[in-house]
Amino acid sequence: MTYSDGIDKTVPELKLSVKNGDYEKLGGGSDEEEEEDSPTSGCWIGSVTSAWLWVQLISLVACLGVLAFVIIKWVAPFLIEKELIPFIKWVRSTFSIPVLGLLLFASVALFPSILLPSSPSMWMAGLTFGYGKGFLLILSAASIGVTLPFLIGHLFLHKMQEWLKQYPKKAAILRAAGEGTWFHQFQAVTLIRISPFPYMVYNYCALATGVHYGPYILGSLVGMVPEIFVSIYTGIMLRTLAVASDKRHGLSAVQIVVNVLGFCVTASATIVCTIYAKKKLSAMQSEEVET
Repeated sequence: MTYSDGIDKTVPELKLSVKNGDYEKLGGGSDEEEEEDSPTSGCWIGSVTSAWLWVQLISLVACLGVLAFVIIKWVAPFLIEKELIPFIKWVRSTFSIPVLGLLLFASVALFPSILLPSSPSMWMAGLTFGYGKGFLLILSAASIGVTLPFLIGHLFLHKMQEWLKQYPKKAAILRAAGEGTWFHQFQAVTLIRISPFPYMVYNYCALATGVHYGPYILGSLVGMVPEIFVSIYTGIMLRTLAVASDKRHGLSAVQIVVNVLGFCVTASATIVCTIYAKKKLSAMQSEEVET
């Protein structure tokens, strides 16, 4: 029961019970007293959420491990024996190593300008040259691959600006890369390269956002490093499987474990970097929309 004084105040109802000769409070009180108990429940909910995130992460790694084991043990050997080994033999018998390097360099440098994926060329560079030479080849070619569309974008500058005006929310991420200091532009371009945003589209749209070439090229190269290492690792793993299949003997248990762990670490690192980049870009997008 509540009692009103007729103006604007209400006396809260207070329920009492008699237990062993003493009064015991059952309900009532102010909102402040009820809110004092909420931090405990909030901490409990936070710990449950954190535990659930760890369960999801462990489940993801386990699924990736199972997937990698199945691919390495059964799927990959079949495809390698039927497709990859004949292709590798044809390439090595047709082209010398220097000529093959020039072809791979040209494909990585030119394919982004005509909107063609260069990932297969990166795999082949890793398969042929390994981490050191393969990384230098891909990185130098990629610098040209992101520069040419940036320069060609001058021809379509007005069209790109009109296109960005038609999609203000989607273009907010790109516009954020063209604002602020040199380091802010560098950071934004790096995050765009790491994120799943179509990088070939951004190559042509970058100029329309006002980003300078210095932070654009450096941010692009830094942001592409994870993709380059993943591509090189993929090529090296394909080479390992191809050698094992060509010699008619399977991989040893140690080789399978090493390849599975390498695949899991590489995939997990890529996923973590992508999620982090998406969160940072979403924050930049929100700031751009608010302003």
